[in-house]
Amino acid sequence: MGAFPFDIQAIDGSARTAVLRTPRGEIRTPAFMPVGTAGAVKALTMDQVRASGADIILGNTVHLMLRPGAERVARLGGLHRFAGWEGPILTDSGGFQVMSLATLTKISEEAAVFASPEDGSRHVLSPERSVAIQADLLGSDIVMQLDECVAWPATETRAAEALRLSARWGARGKAVFGARESQALFGIQQGSTFEALRRESSERLIDTGYDGYAIVGLAVGEGHGAMCEVLDYAPGLLPADRPRYLMGVGKPVDLVEAVARGVDMFDCVLPTRSGRHGQAWTWAGSINLKSARFAEDETPLDPDIACPASRDYSKAYLHHLVKSREILAQVMLSWHNLAFYQALMSAMRKAIAHGRFDAFRSAFHAGLRPTETGD
Repeated sequence: MGAFPFDIQAIDGSARTAVLRTPRGEIRTPAFMPVGTAGAVKALTMDQVRASGADIILGNTVHLMLRPGAERVARLGGLHRFAGWEGPILTDSGGFQVMSLATLTKISEEAAVFASPEDGSRHVLSPERSVAIQADLLGSDIVMQLDECVAWPATETRAAEALRLSARWGARGKAVFGARESQALFGIQQGSTFEALRRESSERLIDTGYDGYAIVGLAVGEGHGAMCEVLDYAPGLLPADRPRYLMGVGKPVDLVEAVARGVDMFDCVLPTRSGRHGQAWTWAGSINLKSARFAEDETPLDPDIACPASRDYSKAYLHHLVKSREILAQVMLSWHNLAFYQALMSAMRKAIAHGRFDAFRSAFHAGLRPTETGD
């Protein structure tokens, strides 16, 4: 039993819908978590994020410890109060960000040592420090263990080294975290595309014992097909009675196929990043609002999504905003994309609850909106 009750409502094949109950609110799964790396979801207010249907957002340890500083956030009442978000918050441990600073990073058994990309200052991030920042200074509801991320492609030897170091780091982080009722600690499954290593990683995680389990090392360049091949077995190696979280994923098709394989939670910067570059996600796929074909298109992006950016403005107007380089274009498309992602998750939850996930999945791949499947 984890710190937070995880009530599975329905199972359809390997897909499942559940509710993760936290003191700050319920998280309906499958769930998509908007990324608020530095305490802000880019281009949007927290009211807009909340209205999109999001139950939980994500923040990042490394970015917040560098600016404005985790201790400062704590003095200002913690991340929830600082950012104006009352619901649950999950924080990434910083492992991926440390990897992305690879030319400035040194990894040892003790910790990751890296130079700030902001000012070159030296920082030490140990598994204990990462957990303490998240749990005690930022006040995260869901804390992630610190792991060593490896770049793609990785040899089996390199992937094995990283998963074993991460397992040891995870055990150290859990010792600091202890037993808490109002916060949860998630472990991280590694192993790249090697099934034996994913199995070994899962066994180590289960031996340590976590409130939830994440899957990492996918959508890093291996391709959609290879990702799905790993997800054919990776979620099933983790406890069925706890949440399974696929980190950093992804495109709508990735979400649908991962849910079909038993994943419960996701995060990705794609909805807002796409929005800042003129791209909108729809049931028929992505569209580029820069294209001249939308110059006189009077239809909205999606009249059935309860978001003003999706429902109340024409593609012609949004095209105009994009071509005029208006800041409002970035706001509107980011807002729509986030609302679309939440509509996608809601549709999957309903399809699973009604035992119609296969029909939903087929309709999705055909570019049809879920109402056309009868879900």
